[in-house]
Amino acid sequence: MSIGKRFGRMIGLATVGALAVGLSACSSSDAPAANSSSAAPAASSSSAAPSSAAPAASSSSAAPAANGKLITVGFVAVGPEGAWRKANEANIQDTFTKEAGFDLKYAPATNLDQKSQIDAFTSFVDEGVDVILFSATESSGWEATLKRAKEAGIPVILLDRGITPDDPSLYTSKIAPDNIAVSKSVANWALGAFPEGANYFTIEGPAGVSGVNERNQGWNSVFDGKDKFKKLGAQTANWSTEEAKSVFETVLKSNNNNVQLVFAQNDEMGLGAVQAVEEAGLVPGVDVKIATIDGTKNALQALSDGKLSFVAEYNPLFGETALGVVKKVLAGEKVDSAIVVPSITFDSPAAAAKALPTRKY
Repeated sequence: MSIGKRFGRMIGLATVGALAVGLSACSSSDAPAANSSSAAPAASSSSAAPSSAAPAASSSSAAPAANGKLITVGFVAVGPEGAWRKANEANIQDTFTKEAGFDLKYAPATNLDQKSQIDAFTSFVDEGVDVILFSATESSGWEATLKRAKEAGIPVILLDRGITPDDPSLYTSKIAPDNIAVSKSVANWALGAFPEGANYFTIEGPAGVSGVNERNQGWNSVFDGKDKFKKLGAQTANWSTEEAKSVFETVLKSNNNNVQLVFAQNDEMGLGAVQAVEEAGLVPGVDVKIATIDGTKNALQALSDGKLSFVAEYNPLFGETALGVVKKVLAGEKVDSAIVVPSITFDSPAAAAKALPTRKY
Protein backbone atom coordinates (compact mmCIF):
# COMPACT_ATOMS: atom_id res chain seq x y z
CA MET A 1 0.00 0.00 0.00
CA SER A 2 1.43 3.40 -0.94
CA ILE A 3 2.02 6.10 1.63
CA GLY A 4 -0.26 8.38 -0.33
CA LYS A 5 -3.17 5.95 -0.12
CA ARG A 6 -2.44 5.12 3.50
CA PHE A 7 -2.73 8.73 4.55
CA GLY A 8 -5.32 9.96 2.12
CA ARG A 9 -7.74 10.22 5.01
CA MET A 10 -5.66 12.98 6.58
CA ILE A 11 -7.12 15.69 4.37
CA GLY A 12 -6.73 18.28 7.07
CA LEU A 13 -3.02 17.88 7.43
CA ALA A 14 -1.43 21.26 7.88
CA THR A 15 0.70 22.36 4.96
CA VAL A 16 4.31 22.70 5.86
CA GLY A 17 6.69 25.04 4.10
CA ALA A 18 10.27 24.43 3.23
CA LEU A 19 12.59 23.63 6.10
CA ALA A 20 14.07 26.75 7.67
CA VAL A 21 17.39 28.16 6.59
CA GLY A 22 20.23 26.48 8.44
CA LEU A 23 19.31 22.90 7.59
CA SER A 24 21.13 21.58 4.58
CA ALA A 25 19.62 18.82 2.49
CA CYS A 26 22.56 16.67 1.59
CA SER A 27 24.09 13.34 2.38
CA SER A 28 25.95 13.10 5.67
CA SER A 29 29.06 11.98 3.89
CA ASP A 30 29.63 15.26 2.12
CA ALA A 31 27.74 17.81 4.18
CA PRO A 32 29.80 20.77 5.35
CA ALA A 33 30.36 21.31 9.03
CA ALA A 34 28.41 24.08 10.70
CA ASN A 35 31.78 25.69 11.21
CA SER A 36 34.27 25.00 8.44
CA SER A 37 35.75 21.56 9.03
CA SER A 38 38.13 21.57 6.11
CA ALA A 39 40.46 24.12 7.68
CA ALA A 40 41.61 25.12 11.13
CA PRO A 41 38.52 26.40 12.98
CA ALA A 42 37.92 30.11 12.79
CA ALA A 43 37.90 32.13 15.98
CA SER A 44 34.33 33.13 15.27
CA SER A 45 33.20 29.52 15.45
CA SER A 46 33.25 29.56 19.23
CA SER A 47 31.82 33.01 19.76
CA ALA A 48 28.44 32.29 18.27
CA ALA A 49 25.56 31.63 20.61
CA PRO A 50 24.95 27.89 21.08
CA SER A 51 22.25 26.39 18.91
CA SER A 52 19.49 25.29 21.24
CA ALA A 53 17.42 23.65 18.53
CA ALA A 54 17.30 23.01 14.86
CA PRO A 55 15.04 25.56 13.15
CA ALA A 56 11.40 24.63 13.24
CA ALA A 57 9.83 23.49 10.02
CA SER A 58 6.37 24.39 11.25
CA SER A 59 4.45 25.24 14.35
CA SER A 60 3.75 22.23 16.56
CA SER A 61 0.60 23.78 17.96
CA ALA A 62 -1.61 22.95 15.00
CA ALA A 63 -3.30 19.54 15.17
CA PRO A 64 -2.57 17.76 11.89
CA ALA A 65 -5.76 15.71 11.51
CA ALA A 66 -9.02 17.48 10.70
CA ASN A 67 -11.10 14.47 11.77
CA GLY A 68 -9.91 14.81 15.35
CA LYS A 69 -7.92 11.58 15.36
CA LEU A 70 -4.40 11.66 16.64
CA ILE A 71 -1.62 10.60 14.30
CA THR A 72 0.14 7.60 15.81
CA VAL A 73 3.92 7.76 15.88
CA GLY A 74 6.03 4.81 16.98
CA PHE A 75 9.35 5.97 18.43
CA VAL A 76 11.89 3.13 18.41
CA ALA A 77 14.43 4.77 20.70
CA VAL A 78 17.83 4.03 22.18
CA GLY A 79 16.89 4.82 25.77
CA PRO A 80 19.27 5.67 28.65
CA GLU A 81 22.72 6.40 27.23
CA GLY A 82 23.91 9.66 28.75
CA ALA A 83 23.04 13.34 28.79
CA TRP A 84 22.93 13.78 25.01
CA ARG A 85 20.48 10.93 24.46
CA LYS A 86 18.31 12.06 27.36
CA ALA A 87 18.05 15.55 25.85
CA ASN A 88 17.35 14.22 22.37
CA GLU A 89 14.61 11.80 23.32
CA ALA A 90 12.99 14.27 25.72
CA ASN A 91 12.94 16.84 22.91
CA ILE A 92 11.16 14.40 20.59
CA GLN A 93 8.62 13.53 23.27
CA ASP A 94 8.03 17.18 24.12
CA THR A 95 7.39 17.95 20.44
CA PHE A 96 5.12 15.10 19.35
CA THR A 97 2.40 15.82 21.89
CA LYS A 98 -1.34 15.23 21.88
CA GLU A 99 -1.79 19.00 21.75
CA ALA A 100 0.13 18.94 18.48
CA GLY A 101 -2.13 16.15 17.19
CA PHE A 102 0.09 13.13 17.83
CA ASP A 103 -0.03 9.96 19.88
CA LEU A 104 3.67 9.20 20.42
CA LYS A 105 4.43 5.64 21.49
CA TYR A 106 7.87 5.65 23.09
CA ALA A 107 9.76 2.35 23.00
CA PRO A 108 13.31 2.61 24.39
CA ALA A 109 15.68 -0.31 23.89
CA THR A 110 16.27 -2.68 26.78
CA ASN A 111 19.90 -2.23 27.84
CA LEU A 112 20.77 -1.02 24.31
CA ASP A 113 19.75 -4.45 22.97
CA GLN A 114 19.06 -4.57 19.23
CA LYS A 115 16.55 -7.41 19.52
CA SER A 116 14.37 -5.32 21.81
CA GLN A 117 14.38 -2.62 19.13
CA ILE A 118 13.48 -5.10 16.40
CA ASP A 119 10.60 -6.38 18.54
CA ALA A 120 9.33 -2.84 19.19
CA PHE A 121 9.65 -1.90 15.52
CA THR A 122 7.80 -5.04 14.41
CA SER A 123 5.07 -4.39 16.97
CA PHE A 124 4.56 -0.88 15.60
CA VAL A 125 4.28 -2.24 12.06
CA ASP A 126 1.75 -4.87 13.15
CA GLU A 127 -0.19 -2.22 15.06
CA GLY A 128 -0.34 -0.06 11.95
CA VAL A 129 1.08 3.18 13.29
CA ASP A 130 1.12 6.10 10.88
CA VAL A 131 4.87 6.74 11.00
CA ILE A 132 7.95 5.36 12.76
CA LEU A 133 10.79 7.43 14.20
CA PHE A 134 13.88 5.29 14.60
CA SER A 135 17.27 5.61 16.33
CA ALA A 136 19.25 2.38 15.98
CA THR A 137 21.40 0.92 18.75
CA GLU A 138 23.42 -0.89 16.06
CA SER A 139 23.79 0.13 12.44
CA SER A 140 23.53 -3.27 10.72
CA GLY A 141 20.90 -5.99 10.65
CA TRP A 142 17.85 -3.86 9.81
CA GLU A 143 17.04 -4.75 6.20
CA ALA A 144 14.26 -7.26 6.88
CA THR A 145 12.66 -5.12 9.58
CA LEU A 146 12.67 -1.97 7.45
CA LYS A 147 11.27 -3.89 4.48
CA ARG A 148 8.25 -4.85 6.59
CA ALA A 149 7.49 -1.20 7.24
CA LYS A 150 7.95 -0.37 3.56
CA GLU A 151 5.57 -3.14 2.50
CA ALA A 152 3.02 -1.88 5.02
CA GLY A 153 3.27 1.65 3.63
CA ILE A 154 4.60 3.06 6.90
CA PRO A 155 7.23 5.79 6.45
CA VAL A 156 10.34 5.47 8.59
CA ILE A 157 12.39 8.49 9.63
CA LEU A 158 15.88 7.87 11.00
CA LEU A 159 16.90 10.11 13.88
CA ASP A 160 20.59 10.64 14.66
CA ARG A 161 21.89 7.25 13.54
CA GLY A 162 22.09 5.66 10.13
CA ILE A 163 21.97 2.07 8.94
CA THR A 164 24.50 -0.19 7.24
CA PRO A 165 24.33 -0.76 4.36
CA ASP A 166 22.77 2.64 3.78
CA ASP A 167 19.75 1.91 1.59
CA PRO A 168 17.62 5.08 1.23
CA SER A 169 14.83 3.02 -0.33
CA LEU A 170 14.16 1.56 3.12
CA TYR A 171 13.56 4.86 4.89
CA THR A 172 12.03 8.22 4.08
CA SER A 173 14.55 10.61 5.60
CA LYS A 174 17.43 10.80 8.06
CA ILE A 175 17.67 13.78 10.42
CA ALA A 176 20.94 14.28 12.29
CA PRO A 177 23.97 16.47 12.75
CA ASP A 178 26.88 15.46 10.52
CA ASN A 179 29.20 13.18 12.51
CA ILE A 180 31.92 13.28 9.89
CA ALA A 181 31.99 17.06 9.70
CA VAL A 182 31.83 17.41 13.49
CA SER A 183 34.78 15.07 14.04
CA LYS A 184 36.72 16.85 11.29
CA SER A 185 36.27 20.08 13.23
CA VAL A 186 37.82 18.42 16.28
CA ALA A 187 40.73 17.08 14.23
CA ASN A 188 41.40 20.43 12.60
CA TRP A 189 41.43 22.12 16.00
CA ALA A 190 43.98 19.52 17.17
CA LEU A 191 46.25 20.25 14.22
CA GLY A 192 46.24 23.91 15.18
CA ALA A 193 46.72 23.21 18.88
CA PHE A 194 49.77 21.00 18.25
CA PRO A 195 51.75 22.47 15.34
CA GLU A 196 54.76 20.30 16.31
CA GLY A 197 52.68 17.14 16.61
CA ALA A 198 51.64 15.02 19.59
CA ASN A 199 51.05 11.53 20.92
CA TYR A 200 47.30 10.95 20.98
CA PHE A 201 44.73 8.37 21.99
CA THR A 202 41.11 7.95 20.89
CA ILE A 203 38.37 6.89 23.31
CA GLU A 204 35.53 5.51 21.21
CA GLY A 205 31.85 4.79 21.65
CA PRO A 206 30.39 1.27 21.32
CA ALA A 207 31.48 -0.85 18.38
CA GLY A 208 28.92 -1.18 15.59
CA VAL A 209 27.26 2.20 16.12
CA SER A 210 27.09 4.29 12.95
CA GLY A 211 28.06 7.47 14.78
CA VAL A 212 31.25 5.87 16.09
CA ASN A 213 32.25 4.77 12.60
CA GLU A 214 31.52 8.22 11.19
CA ARG A 215 33.43 10.03 13.94
CA ASN A 216 36.43 7.80 13.27
CA GLN A 217 36.08 8.46 9.55
CA GLY A 218 36.07 12.23 9.97
CA TRP A 219 38.99 12.28 12.39
CA ASN A 220 41.09 9.84 10.35
CA SER A 221 40.49 11.75 7.12
CA VAL A 222 42.29 14.72 8.68
CA PHE A 223 45.05 12.83 10.49
CA ASP A 224 46.01 10.34 7.78
CA GLY A 225 49.53 11.16 6.65
CA LYS A 226 50.23 13.54 9.54
CA ASP A 227 53.58 12.04 10.54
CA LYS A 228 54.11 14.42 13.45
CA PHE A 229 51.18 12.82 15.24
CA LYS A 230 51.59 9.37 16.76
CA LYS A 231 48.45 7.35 17.43
CA LEU A 232 48.95 5.35 20.62
CA GLY A 233 45.75 3.42 20.14
CA ALA A 234 41.97 3.48 20.39
CA GLN A 235 39.57 1.71 22.72
CA THR A 236 35.87 1.79 23.40
CA ALA A 237 34.56 3.08 26.70
CA ASN A 238 30.88 2.70 25.72
CA TRP A 239 30.05 6.39 26.24
CA SER A 240 30.81 5.91 29.97
CA THR A 241 32.75 8.27 32.25
CA GLU A 242 33.82 5.43 34.53
CA GLU A 243 35.00 3.19 31.69
CA ALA A 244 36.86 6.05 30.03
CA LYS A 245 38.64 6.87 33.29
CA SER A 246 39.78 3.26 33.60
CA VAL A 247 40.84 3.05 29.96
CA PHE A 248 42.87 6.23 30.05
CA GLU A 249 44.50 5.42 33.39
CA THR A 250 45.93 2.34 31.71
CA VAL A 251 47.02 4.34 28.66
CA LEU A 252 48.88 6.88 30.79
CA LYS A 253 50.66 4.21 32.81
CA SER A 254 51.68 2.18 29.77
CA ASN A 255 53.08 5.28 28.07
CA ASN A 256 54.80 6.83 31.11
CA ASN A 257 52.33 9.74 30.92
CA ASN A 258 53.71 10.68 27.50
CA VAL A 259 50.31 11.49 26.01
CA GLN A 260 49.47 15.03 24.96
CA LEU A 261 46.09 14.69 23.23
CA VAL A 262 42.87 12.74 23.73
CA PHE A 263 39.99 12.56 21.28
CA ALA A 264 36.96 11.42 23.28
CA GLN A 265 33.98 10.68 21.07
CA ASN A 266 31.50 11.98 23.62
CA ASP A 267 31.52 14.35 26.57
CA GLU A 268 31.11 11.73 29.30
CA MET A 269 34.19 9.82 28.12
CA GLY A 270 36.15 13.05 27.90
CA LEU A 271 35.27 13.84 31.51
CA GLY A 272 36.48 10.36 32.47
CA ALA A 273 39.79 11.14 30.78
CA VAL A 274 39.99 14.36 32.82
CA GLN A 275 39.68 12.33 36.02
CA ALA A 276 42.41 9.94 34.91
CA VAL A 277 44.75 12.82 34.09
CA GLU A 278 44.19 14.44 37.47
CA GLU A 279 44.74 11.19 39.36
CA ALA A 280 48.02 10.73 37.49
CA GLY A 281 49.19 14.04 38.95
CA LEU A 282 48.95 15.84 35.62
CA VAL A 283 47.01 18.97 34.72
CA PRO A 284 44.19 18.55 32.18
CA GLY A 285 44.22 21.30 29.60
CA VAL A 286 47.96 21.83 30.16
CA ASP A 287 49.77 18.49 30.23
CA VAL A 288 47.03 16.68 28.32
CA LYS A 289 44.51 18.40 26.07
CA ILE A 290 41.16 16.62 25.77
CA ALA A 291 38.63 17.26 23.00
CA THR A 292 35.08 15.92 23.06
CA ILE A 293 31.87 15.78 21.04
CA ASP A 294 28.30 16.55 22.18
CA GLY A 295 28.27 19.94 23.89
CA THR A 296 26.48 19.12 27.14
CA LYS A 297 26.43 21.44 30.15
CA ASN A 298 28.95 19.35 32.05
CA ALA A 299 31.41 19.48 29.16
CA LEU A 300 31.01 23.21 28.69
CA GLN A 301 31.55 23.71 32.41
CA ALA A 302 34.74 21.64 32.20
CA LEU A 303 35.88 23.70 29.21
CA SER A 304 35.05 26.90 31.09
CA ASP A 305 37.18 25.59 33.98
CA GLY A 306 40.06 24.80 31.62
CA LYS A 307 39.87 21.03 32.11
CA LEU A 308 38.66 20.30 28.58
CA SER A 309 40.30 22.06 25.65
CA PHE A 310 37.72 21.79 22.85
CA VAL A 311 34.06 20.78 22.65
CA ALA A 312 32.21 20.18 19.40
CA GLU A 313 28.45 20.36 19.66
CA TYR A 314 26.34 17.53 18.27
CA ASN A 315 22.99 19.27 18.52
CA PRO A 316 20.28 16.97 19.98
CA LEU A 317 17.37 19.39 19.72
CA PHE A 318 15.75 18.67 16.37
CA GLY A 319 12.24 17.63 17.39
CA GLU A 320 10.62 20.50 15.48
CA THR A 321 12.54 19.52 12.37
CA ALA A 322 11.30 15.95 12.70
CA LEU A 323 7.76 17.24 13.21
CA GLY A 324 7.91 19.24 10.01
CA VAL A 325 9.21 16.24 8.06
CA VAL A 326 6.47 13.99 9.43
CA LYS A 327 3.77 16.48 8.45
CA LYS A 328 5.13 16.81 4.94
CA VAL A 329 5.41 13.05 4.48
CA LEU A 330 1.87 12.42 5.68
CA ALA A 331 0.62 15.16 3.37
CA GLY A 332 2.15 13.28 0.46
CA GLU A 333 4.91 15.83 -0.09
CA LYS A 334 8.49 14.95 -0.94
CA VAL A 335 11.18 15.40 1.68
CA ASP A 336 14.95 15.27 1.44
CA SER A 337 16.53 11.92 2.18
CA ALA A 338 19.09 13.55 4.49
CA ILE A 339 18.65 16.66 6.62
CA VAL A 340 21.69 17.95 8.49
CA VAL A 341 21.13 19.59 11.86
CA PRO A 342 23.48 22.56 12.37
CA SER A 343 25.97 22.38 15.23
CA ILE A 344 28.73 24.67 16.49
CA THR A 345 32.07 24.37 18.30
CA PHE A 346 33.61 25.82 21.47
CA ASP A 347 37.37 26.36 21.54
CA SER A 348 37.94 28.47 24.65
CA PRO A 349 36.83 28.84 28.27
CA ALA A 350 35.25 32.19 27.39
CA ALA A 351 33.11 30.65 24.65
CA ALA A 352 31.90 27.93 27.01
CA ALA A 353 31.15 30.39 29.81
CA LYS A 354 29.09 32.51 27.43
CA ALA A 355 27.00 29.52 26.34
CA LEU A 356 26.38 27.97 29.75
CA PRO A 357 23.58 30.25 31.05
CA THR A 358 21.23 29.27 28.22
CA ARG A 359 22.35 25.68 27.68
CA LYS A 360 19.37 23.33 27.68
CA TYR A 361 21.12 20.01 28.13
